Amino acid sequence: MSKLDGIIHDLLQATEFVAIVTSGEQGPHLVGNWGNYLRTLGTDGDTIILPAGRYSQTEENLRKNAKIAVMAASRQVQGTRGPGQGCVLSGRGEIVTSGPLVEKVKVKFPWARGALLVHVEEVRT
Repeated sequence: MSKLDGIIHDLLQATEFVAIVTSGEQGPHLVGNWGNYLRTLGTDGDTIILPAGRYSQTEENLRKNAKIAVMAASRQVQGTRGPGQGCVLSGRGEIVTSGPLVEKVKVKFPWARGALLVHVEEVRT
C-alpha cells in the first residue's frame, strides 16, 4: 500500500498549491508548485512527480542534503476537526534533467527543464 493512498490521495487531488521546503547554507528554502501540475504528472508509488522550471536553489540544496518536505492542503477534503485537511510529506528529493521521465514531463510542460521527484518516506496530517 502506498503512503499516498486514502486521505493523502484525496488531498493531492484537491490541493490548489503545494509548498516545498529544502534546507541549505542559508537555512530553509521555500518554493511552490501548482496542484494542477501535480495532478497532471501524478505519482509513481510513493514518489510525487512535479515539473521543475528554475528551482536552482532547490537543486543546489538537494545535492548537499536530499531531505525535502511538501505541504498540501484543501478545504474540500473533510478533516478531523471540520472542513479542510492538510498534510506534510517528508522524504528525499531530487531533480532529474534527462531521461524518459523528463521527456514525459516536457510533453505536458515544454518550459520545464526537468522533474522534481519527491520520494515520500513519512506522512503527517
